[in-house]
Amino acid sequence: MISPHLQEIERDLRTLSLEELEWLLQRITEQVQERKQTSDNLADVQYMNAQLAAMAEDLDIQVELTSINNEFGITEMDGLEKL
Repeated sequence: MISPHLQEIERDLRTLSLEELEWLLQRITEQVQERKQTSDNLADVQYMNAQLAAMAEDLDIQVELTSINNEFGITEMDGLEKL
């Protein structure tokens, strides 16, 4: 069953010109393709591993991680790691 929200969108589409409808169709097609690609990429473990490896080599990320480790280093001495 089509949601009331989609029915409202369909009514609104009737007010658009052909040029506007074509533009909207192109944008919707692009967004669907982007979502499909993102979904496929997230499911692809090799892709995720490559992204993580690239992040590990990124100097800006390394600097940020060092900063975080320094900031929270004191809390590592609270003895909780033994639990």
